[in-house]
Amino acid sequence: MTLLRTQLGQTLRGHRLRQRRTLRDVSGAARVSLGYLSEVERGQKEASSELLASICDALDVELADLLAEVSTELRAPGSRVRPLAPAAAPAAEAAPAEQEPAEAAPVPAAEPEPALALVGATRAAHRAGGAVALAA
Repeated sequence: MTLLRTQLGQTLRGHRLRQRRTLRDVSGAARVSLGYLSEVERGQKEASSELLASICDALDVELADLLAEVSTELRAPGSRVRPLAPAAAPAAEAAPAEQEPAEAAPVPAAEPEPALALVGATRAAHRAGGAVALAA
């Protein structure tokens, strides 16, 4: 099973490499030690939300976008992550065989909700010292 910290690290490293930036450059901009950033990228350390926000700021990537990208990767085929079980539907009352079921209006297919939703976080709020809250 793919761990969240592993996918977060791979995604952060991908952004850094696409920008052709070094660990030293990003660690300085994010104000985190080079060794710790390396461990986060390799999935060996669990990054706090504050640390992730700082790294994202240094990479000029929105935290919400990073989390959405990680969520998409975790849902991709072959990622070995089990999908969430759908909520159990209430048991339908048995209708007599003589009655025809009433026609129901077609229900549009709902898109899956992301595993994490970013609540009230913007880059400006982060820079102003605002809190970043994650909701499940």
